Amino acid sequence: MPIKQLQQEVDNWIQNHGVRYFNELTNMAQLTEEVGEVARIIARRYGEQSEKESDKNKDLGEELADVMFVVLCLANQTQTDLQAAFDKKMQIKTSRDTSRHQNNPKLKP
Repeated sequence: MPIKQLQQEVDNWIQNHGVRYFNELTNMAQLTEEVGEVARIIARRYGEQSEKESDKNKDLGEELADVMFVVLCLANQTQTDLQAAFDKKMQIKTSRDTSRHQNNPKLKP
């Protein structure tokens, strides 16, 4: 599904179920909270910290989706066309980093 369509789906949900968008500062705080939940799962499941019993049932995909939802909210309320911004960023990264990573000795197996 294109990002523009995701933005519209989130906006429809907000209009029909969410009453209104939280303000940008509140959404930024929520985004930070959601990223923290993703970090906790990654650190404990894939990092060196042991995973607590209460964290073993946490769904990484669901937490990443929470991050996406808040990012889409912020894009909507700041009138940011995230599809256009993402496409532009991919063009920049592709032209800038065409061989950068292949030539990085730190990334060689």
